[in-house]
Amino acid sequence: MQTRSGRNLLVTGLFLGVFFSSLDQTIVGTAMPRIIGDLGGLSIMTWVTTAYMLSSTTVVPISGKLADLYGRRIMYVAGIIIFMLGSALCGISTNMTQLIVFRGLQGIGGGIMMPLTMTIVSDIFPPEERGKWQGLLGAIFAVSSVVGPAIGGWIVDYSSWQWVFYVNLPVGILAAVSINFGLRHDRRLEERGGIDYAGAAALVVATVCLLLGLNIGGIYYPWLSWQIIVLLGTAGLAGILFVLIEKRAAEPILSLSLFQNRTFTIANTISFLYGIGQFGSIIFLPLFLQGVAGFSATASGNAMIPMMLALVVTSIIGGRFVTKVSFRSMIMIGMGLMAFGLYLLSTMTVEATPVTVISYIVFLGLGLGLISPTITIAVQSAFPAEQRGVATSSTQLSRSIGSTIGMTILGVVFNYSSIKNMEKEFFPKINGLPELQTGPLTALFAKAHSDPHGLFNILLNPEAITIIPADLQQIILPPMKNALADSLHSVFLVAMFIVIAGIFVSSFLGNARVEKEREEPVGVGVKLYAEGIGSEMELAAELVPDLIENEQ
Repeated sequence: MQTRSGRNLLVTGLFLGVFFSSLDQTIVGTAMPRIIGDLGGLSIMTWVTTAYMLSSTTVVPISGKLADLYGRRIMYVAGIIIFMLGSALCGISTNMTQLIVFRGLQGIGGGIMMPLTMTIVSDIFPPEERGKWQGLLGAIFAVSSVVGPAIGGWIVDYSSWQWVFYVNLPVGILAAVSINFGLRHDRRLEERGGIDYAGAAALVVATVCLLLGLNIGGIYYPWLSWQIIVLLGTAGLAGILFVLIEKRAAEPILSLSLFQNRTFTIANTISFLYGIGQFGSIIFLPLFLQGVAGFSATASGNAMIPMMLALVVTSIIGGRFVTKVSFRSMIMIGMGLMAFGLYLLSTMTVEATPVTVISYIVFLGLGLGLISPTITIAVQSAFPAEQRGVATSSTQLSRSIGSTIGMTILGVVFNYSSIKNMEKEFFPKINGLPELQTGPLTALFAKAHSDPHGLFNILLNPEAITIIPADLQQIILPPMKNALADSLHSVFLVAMFIVIAGIFVSSFLGNARVEKEREEPVGVGVKLYAEGIGSEMELAAELVPDLIENEQ
């Protein structure tokens, strides 16, 4: 049994862990220009983010299973240590390749910590209190995402970019100490099978090849190139092999029997669709803000703050109400708000004002804040403690894969719509202009028939716009903005329909809801004492009232 002081210490460690691990996902972006200036490697800078994403996503289900087998404390502390080691090595990197490798190491630590945080909360709090704490954790994650770029900019301006990584070390040490002492009575399974190495290897290969293929396809290599075909084909074969291995494994990494639970299967499907809708809005929204509405990069970032604040509010409120209503109701309301927000975004035009944009974005935040903690609590409520680690991790994996596939699907929609809308709205209005028949813009406009993104990049770069003569800007920019806006409308509408599919899927959850735990019988109290949990006085305080009641 957790004492109050031990639980407070543990919760403090969890909050610190969530804050600094999620902060690191946004703080680096602000420092990248300075990092590139020192280390070079502009052509491969995107791999700084991709490496973290690949490693963190891949390790999620494996860490959840190991935590079920060997205990939460050893895995969480190991995750913090790996994360801090990766941070320290990132800070001493001397070239971009080293930084990418060490960011991958960081990602392993982050992939261990995030799902285990949710799992530990479900272990130490009864079902009726989990929603509140899961909501607070979601709020901390959102806040750290908002303040990350500002902190990164401040560090770069007043110190060196290395401190973007070194700042993790003191906070990480404090979190590790808090977790270590707060979970000193952590229990493990009494009977453990061997680790499913073959299943783990197959899952790693399948996940890495899938995510890597989806991330580089259409960017570094054409979709039908042999490189992408090999990656996606390998992912499919490894996935099939993983299923076959898990059917025979004594202690599978992801037991297929979990999918016999309706709540588990539906929650993972919703998490997958939620990931698509979430990234469909967050990734493409800045294109509209900067390319169409004319926001600066700073103003574009600031416009996202109200969405995050709305997410914080509903994450906290939703975490409290999830114990009072069904999971289905919470998720359907959240998905409905998301779908409405995406619909509103699909109606924005070049005349959209900052107030209009922000008000539409808020609906997205309100929906996002309701869905995430509800999915986690729904899965945790469906399984006993010894399976919560892998069950919770599975929803994180589904969301990550959904977000990656979503970026690919919506990217294809954007590319197709861009070509179609440019041919419809832009080129008919500029064809025949003598100013474009010769000069530096001729080749750019000629290429834009098959690749309009080069022209869209002009809208995102104020310095590039100044190269175009003022009289031509009045002719070229309005239809270009209209084409970009219409292309993004298609993206938001597709994301909306995917979220609506999530509403339909969530209807199959039925009336599943949080149920209060039954009070433990006397025998359990004796067992906990024998395992070294609690003192003699604490045990007596638990047993005496039950004994008196039984005597009466």
